[in-house]
Amino acid sequence: MNDLGRWYGQVVGLNDLSLEIGEGITGLIGPNGAGKSTFLKLIAGEIRPSRGSLRVLGEVPFANRALFARLGFCPQQDALYERMTGMQFVSFLVRLSGYSQADAMKLAGRALERVDLMEAAHRPTRTYSKGMRQRVKLAQAIAHKPELLVVDEPLTGLDPIARESLTSLFKELASEGTSILLSSHVLHEVESMTNEIVLLHRGRLLAQGEVREVRDLLSRHPRRIEFSARSPRKLAGALMELELVSSIQVSAEDSRLLVETSDAGGFFRALTPVVASGDFGVTSMECADEDLESVFDYLVT
Repeated sequence: MNDLGRWYGQVVGLNDLSLEIGEGITGLIGPNGAGKSTFLKLIAGEIRPSRGSLRVLGEVPFANRALFARLGFCPQQDALYERMTGMQFVSFLVRLSGYSQADAMKLAGRALERVDLMEAAHRPTRTYSKGMRQRVKLAQAIAHKPELLVVDEPLTGLDPIARESLTSLFKELASEGTSILLSSHVLHEVESMTNEIVLLHRGRLLAQGEVREVRDLLSRHPRRIEFSARSPRKLAGALMELELVSSIQVSAEDSRLLVETSDAGGFFRALTPVVASGDFGVTSMECADEDLESVFDYLVT
């Protein structure tokens, strides 16, 4: 895609988005309003770009019936045919990809098994819980064995066991050759499935690549190290003597302090003699910005 843009009247959904997404699982990360759902609808061909160019599996996606049969799309919106059973709902949508009634029923049954919904397959979807409704939406997206699976907030409303089950399913699908693009604001769950991420913020591309590569962008930002010590104020006074320390916060409730530095490597090299020189009672030390959540927080500031 190149210079991709989509707006709704005066509201900009996406602006000047240029990137390529490869095979495997790619996590689309961003806060609410970042443009994730708009981006996925463009990929799935539900809406047309306001500007720029977009190709999915080599084709223009909007109103492309041939491409529709090669894609699987699980939207965030909860809009089921309430009078249909889970089996009827999934098989009906599979038939839109060109399958016969008999083949659609077989594919629907296999998909419902993969999302652990066979016990409820013949119940009306209006009786489904929020988590079950999420899973039946995913079943219709994977039933016809798509080349590309596009999933918007797939783990919303699921209990921990169901989340773990679907996480494993996404990994299985990827190992079978399905490319997956999924969005989420639950960053640690995306990181558990893939190392490839795309960060969106206010409709623009913020960063793309492996988590480690994105972390390298933090070099211009301060790093945070959290200490626990018996004498946190005494330790804070000693650390403030280091030129690499930008700031220190001491917790009034417990024995913790948070140190910010612009050079983590240099700070750690200078830290050992400082700690060894006094009885501060340091009991633990850890970087407070090593997870994807912290990467995102830094990049959007």
